[in-house]
Amino acid sequence: MNLKHLRYFWTVARMGSVARASERLHLTPQTVSAQVKMLEEALGVALFRPAGRGLELTEAGQVALSYADEILDLGDEMKAALTARREQPRPIFHVGITDVVPKSLAYRLLAPVYTLPEPVRLICREGPMDLLLAELALHRLDMIIADRPMPEGLAVRGHGHKLCESAIAFFAAPELACTAFPACLDAAPLLLPGATTAVRGQIEHWLGESRLNPNVAGEFDDGALMKAFGQAGVGFFPAPAILAEEIAARYGVREVGRVENVREAFWLITGERHISHPAVRAVVEAAHNLSETIVPARFSE
Repeated sequence: MNLKHLRYFWTVARMGSVARASERLHLTPQTVSAQVKMLEEALGVALFRPAGRGLELTEAGQVALSYADEILDLGDEMKAALTARREQPRPIFHVGITDVVPKSLAYRLLAPVYTLPEPVRLICREGPMDLLLAELALHRLDMIIADRPMPEGLAVRGHGHKLCESAIAFFAAPELACTAFPACLDAAPLLLPGATTAVRGQIEHWLGESRLNPNVAGEFDDGALMKAFGQAGVGFFPAPAILAEEIAARYGVREVGRVENVREAFWLITGERHISHPAVRAVVEAAHNLSETIVPARFSE
């Protein structure tokens, strides 16, 4: 017995004859009759008996029809439920990313969102910290990825959690690359992150302590643009060592050295102290898996 046989039996019972049932089912009478006969053989009882020019249900057929009504109704309900689930729009996951966070790092942190059991639709907003915090306060963002913790003294409910941190590496196009690091930076052209970035002050402090006086050839709020200028040979440029292999491969540059005591940190800012959103937890897990993660994020369960 299968649902197809049951559907044919149910249609014949409701239409009162094989001929009318075959018209409803768009099949030949022979096909319908054969399918009903197979059901009778499977059940071991006769379901119909002749009645004038049509058919009528036997006592066993009446019992079978009551069950067929329920079984077919349940089948239709299951199909409707699964169709509705398939057509239901994905929940939206709103993420703010400060414009100084490296795009490739943001991707590595967010990529696991697409592997969640319940798929989400990811919407990323990029902008300055103050604008994104305002969006978070209005519940238009689920989280923010930033290069600094949430500023103190703001009338915004939010909680910062350190995701990871990385040493800073310096890169250069092959024609500029050197081996005498960091001495080769002295009097050399240097590209720096913009003054609004958290790591800029650390780099300048390190240069001063190391008595290095490079020629600052450009400042960039957009890290990708800075790397593009570095790729063209305009100057040396710094970036998180956590991305060293990717930067070298993508831009055709070489890493010339690292500064372990200059560290760039990346933060997760949410409106909740305890992380419960599954997509946010996926981002946290991605941060834990980064090869250069030194300071693991700690969250209250």
